[in-house]
Amino acid sequence: MSISTVSDNAPALGNLDGKRALITGSSRGIGADTAILLAAAGSRVVINYRNKEARAVKLVAQLEASGAEAIAVGADLTDAASVAGMLKTVTERFGGLDILVLNASGGMESGMDAGYAMALNRDAQVAMLRATLPLLGRGSRVVFVTSHQAHFIRSSQTMPEYLPVALSKRAGEDALRELIPELEDHGIGFVVVSGDMIEGTITATLLQRANPGAIEARKHAAGRLYNVGEFAAEVALAVTEPIPDDHTRYVGDVSEFVANQN
Repeated sequence: MSISTVSDNAPALGNLDGKRALITGSSRGIGADTAILLAAAGSRVVINYRNKEARAVKLVAQLEASGAEAIAVGADLTDAASVAGMLKTVTERFGGLDILVLNASGGMESGMDAGYAMALNRDAQVAMLRATLPLLGRGSRVVFVTSHQAHFIRSSQTMPEYLPVALSKRAGEDALRELIPELEDHGIGFVVVSGDMIEGTITATLLQRANPGAIEARKHAAGRLYNVGEFAAEVALAVTEPIPDDHTRYVGDVSEFVANQN
């Protein structure tokens, strides 16, 4: 089991010139910072958003100002027609993809029905990957972003408010892992990046709102929590580093979670 660490400097990703990356849910937060890092390494990037168009367009302008090539394309991952429209645009603009970062997730938003978490975190992830397969060539990489609380949900309890997200994200991870043999037949790599609660994310904000003190308590138990930029650096590294034997890249200390498995 490999444990990742992060420095204060940007990660050394190597040369991604000519590569094309799509990062779901990348108009802000971890997705946006991952896009910035991949673009800085030379990749052309697709900024996907569901309803934050202004943020996505602003990020594209920021990337273009730095000399990168980027486009913003809206799509609701739970809507097959919306995804198809996004991938049509990607094909027309970039001709295909080399990197797919499955970062978008949810389930704590207000006004969503009880099945939304599973629809987004499991069903939409699998559908997105399957829809993207024709655009991914040999040597491509797929990265699925999750949390320790979801990855280890079968052996470790989590906050009640987060439980529907944890269960659905673990279900999504399991469903994606079932596709690994097919991906390998196509020469496509697959990596899960798992981290603890991340300070500054929407999830952390919603948890804190639903359960005041929850994030501070988690920070105390963990010793430290990564911030958005630090975790995004680890996600970006998963694009270029060798694939671990178990296809899982653990960010930070997981000893607490591993101990609960015994």
